[in-house]
Amino acid sequence: MELHDSVQSVVGDRTAKVLRTGLGIETVEDLLRHYPRRYAERGQLTDLAELEIDEHVTVMAKIESVSNRPMKGRRGSILEVVVTDGRGRLSLTFFNQPGRARQLVVGRVGLFSGKVSLFNKKRQLAHPDYMLVGAADDDEDGDAEAAAEAAAAFAQGLIPVYPATGAMASWKIAKAVQAALGPLETLEDPLPPSMLERRGLLGLTDALKLIHLPTSRADVALAKKRLIFEEAYLLQVELARRRAAAAAVAAVSRVAQPGGVLDAFDARLPFTLTAGQVEVGATLTNDLAQTHPMHRLLQGEVGSGKTIVALRAMLAVVDAGGQAALLAPTEVLAQQHHRSISAMLGPLAERGLLGGADVGTRVALLTGSIGAAARKQAMLDAVSGDAGIVIGTHALLEDRVGFFDLGLVVIDEQHRFGVEQRAALTSKGVHPPHVLVMTATPIPRTIAMTVFGDLDISTLTELPLGRSPISTHVVPSGDKPHFLDRTWQRVREEVEAGHQAFVVCPRIGAAESDDMEPVADDGDERRPPLAVLEVAPQLIDGALAGLRVEILHGRMPPEAKEDVMREFTSGAVDVLIATTVVEVGVDVPNATAMVVLDADRFGVSQLHQLRGRIGRGSAPGVCLLVTELPEHVPARERLEAVASTTDGFELSRIDLESRREGDVLGASQSGKRSSLRLLSVLRDEDVIVDAREEAATLIAADPTLDNHPLLRAALDAALDPDRADYLEKA
Repeated sequence: MELHDSVQSVVGDRTAKVLRTGLGIETVEDLLRHYPRRYAERGQLTDLAELEIDEHVTVMAKIESVSNRPMKGRRGSILEVVVTDGRGRLSLTFFNQPGRARQLVVGRVGLFSGKVSLFNKKRQLAHPDYMLVGAADDDEDGDAEAAAEAAAAFAQGLIPVYPATGAMASWKIAKAVQAALGPLETLEDPLPPSMLERRGLLGLTDALKLIHLPTSRADVALAKKRLIFEEAYLLQVELARRRAAAAAVAAVSRVAQPGGVLDAFDARLPFTLTAGQVEVGATLTNDLAQTHPMHRLLQGEVGSGKTIVALRAMLAVVDAGGQAALLAPTEVLAQQHHRSISAMLGPLAERGLLGGADVGTRVALLTGSIGAAARKQAMLDAVSGDAGIVIGTHALLEDRVGFFDLGLVVIDEQHRFGVEQRAALTSKGVHPPHVLVMTATPIPRTIAMTVFGDLDISTLTELPLGRSPISTHVVPSGDKPHFLDRTWQRVREEVEAGHQAFVVCPRIGAAESDDMEPVADDGDERRPPLAVLEVAPQLIDGALAGLRVEILHGRMPPEAKEDVMREFTSGAVDVLIATTVVEVGVDVPNATAMVVLDADRFGVSQLHQLRGRIGRGSAPGVCLLVTELPEHVPARERLEAVASTTDGFELSRIDLESRREGDVLGASQSGKRSSLRLLSVLRDEDVIVDAREEAATLIAADPTLDNHPLLRAALDAALDPDRADYLEKA
């Protein structure tokens, strides 16, 4: 038997079909790589308080009570079985199956599998699958054999509990796994034998057997040590291969000429760059001078001054005879960049125009909805080379948009763009351009070494002088409605003091907005999210009556959005009620207050980004996160975390912990099974560091893996053509 054999070769056709449709298991390897989620152990019942609504679970619990009662209003009966872990309780309900009471008797311990739902405020499993342990009784589903095998496993002390579905319970998966392990011979190991010995790691065959059939927790630990390292190592080898391949690509060195626009810009700066900005600027200068493309990620806290660092790099490329393109995710941000960069450059952005400097360039703006004449001129300036800097949205990616000599691509808020979009822009260079991607969402070190492992990374940590502190408070409008009245009073106080305020809503109007990125509602039924077009009239006629209020959202015409932002920036508007179009790039130093309505519907990092729109001047800022959720609900706890710290790196970890880690090898984009099953990019930092070192050493000695064919084959299997193409374009 081979790992690539169909799973049908070890289980029946019916089981194979259920495994394939319900769990995506196609091959023997897929089955053996479907690792237990946890292990049930004699004397250790499942903590029922940890069960989440709508999650499919397998729990070990003890039957506490059994009752059968007629249904109200119709024929039939309901068998209710209450199981307990000694503290909490869970109801099991069976419709018209009173005979199950002969098996489900008080005092028995069993594994119970089903989807958690809420009925009359109590957690329940409706018609769950189950297996009683400690005896091999026949049951109505014909699982006597599985029960006997599970009973034997239970006697050994550990029972693997697998991620399961309604059609394939955990113990049925265990039976399929045992069928695959039976004929399994010694497998060829993709990891180098010398590394396994050096690291004290099991071989692949032993690891797979122990992860599924452990006799102790020590067996589980040994198996996981090997399998976690394998995942980290395969990932880091692929990233090392990509770094080596990128270094082999030829690019044009872009060295700024003395006395050019960069020197002139530095001379007119009204402030001193921070030490971090100077250091990162020197790094970019060195990268741009290389004859292979720069691939660098610039990350920094909200307001750390990334834009000016990127602008200086763009000006260096202009001085070297090339052009730079800045890609922004929204029109509001593109317009903001165009406005602020043009203002910072002043006459240096008007070369060839009346009043323009002799040394300088032009800055073009290209978005999807600018007028025909402006679009034509921007495209002409880009293709002729008259515009050294071209700023735009997705409109830059159109086939008819060309450049004279594109030397640098800057992608702002890179997570907003797909791989195909980034590739479409970088392909417009006559030569491969240098690439700088920016994010204001700080990235934990382990994420940086995995998701962005092929990029060099620079970080800006210090804020420019003059930035003011921001205090953040959770406003529990559900528990204490009068707190909301105080919120609007606080906004009025800021306006009366001569400042301005933002009010942020999750959506635009009746339909969901593309601007909205809601967090899951933790399983409860709630009203629709608040909307700008619904909230604004109420505030204008009520709590904010008499103030100058405007709205801003993504469906407004570009001219209208530009007018509103210009008025808000100039101070002609007191309060701006908006969606998350203000999340990035909006710089209004006089704005000191922000109210986020339905704040629990936003992600942690997104709230941190929004909060960064205030406190950008000399006056302190106040951010008020309004929620109806009660205490101790996960989404409410995330808000408390945002209020407790302004450390973006800490908040990014919290944000990632509340989400699925996804697949750093591109499965979420290609629709394939995830390549990460055990490795946690947050928990396993030491493993990732070690794997990265091993991978770098290996690729330095064998960049094409000619001497490691099994490892190369494992990578090819993990990276199917679609996924490899995804990575190549990334």
